[in-house]
Amino acid sequence: MSLWESQESAGQISLKALFDGTQEMGLFENPLSLQDIAYVMCRGGWPGSLALEKEDALEVAFNLVEELVNVDIHRVDNTEKNPGRVRSVLRSYARNVSTMTAATTIMADVKANDISITDKTLTNYLTALRRLFIIEEVKAWQPSLRSKRGIRTSNKRHFVDASIATAVLELTPQNVLNDFNLFGFLFEDFCLRDMRVYTQALRGDVYHYHDNTELESDLILRLHDGRWAAVEVKTGSKEIEDAAEHLIQLSEDVDTSKIGKPAFLMVLTGGQFAYRRKDGVYVIPIGCLKP
Repeated sequence: MSLWESQESAGQISLKALFDGTQEMGLFENPLSLQDIAYVMCRGGWPGSLALEKEDALEVAFNLVEELVNVDIHRVDNTEKNPGRVRSVLRSYARNVSTMTAATTIMADVKANDISITDKTLTNYLTALRRLFIIEEVKAWQPSLRSKRGIRTSNKRHFVDASIATAVLELTPQNVLNDFNLFGFLFEDFCLRDMRVYTQALRGDVYHYHDNTELESDLILRLHDGRWAAVEVKTGSKEIEDAAEHLIQLSEDVDTSKIGKPAFLMVLTGGQFAYRRKDGVYVIPIGCLKP
């Protein structure tokens, strides 16, 4: 479930209204603090967790991972798999969440403790995890550009819910906040879940953009009617200025005669307030959004 579905987003800002150009902006406040975000990230959007006490709710993702490692993954293709190896693969994937890390890197990571694993075995395990809707990959967006800049085509690695990553890494909400670098990658994974839900409700898909000059956009939202928007995901206010500049640069680099101008540019944050900057870039906390 997204934050809007679990009634934890205030929903003052509609993704549909942003695409339609009808969203009225006030100084909307995010109901979620960073501590709240760390908690709901670790708890996850599992419907069964919402009615539980906080400590009990955090156990849901841990129990899901245990069931996955010891039971579910063997059923998906009727092939017996080593539970310890499954856990190692999941942990490596979690350590590389929200990145374009190659399978060879995950292999090297797993091999540090399991030298007998083969490329074929890793591929089989990752395929099984995709079929179980545990992991997913965000495809690269390949627009027409004004320049001959090279676009990186690797997919980004994500979980269907960030709580799987935190459970696999055995992290509590406080652990997550204590490692702000890791929190940034997990926050992007957390935001992707909601943005995918909201975009799919509008008949659209989510991509990412990264070129050979390191210009990137964490999320590209593209509707089936051709409208698109670029989003950078940032945990705090210090990164907003650079993120906005990157979004504007991207909007100027694409060939708008072929794909049109972006419907909007957004920095998606865990901050306190939503507002529109003088340059037109929206700064919107994840706790203020709805479809």
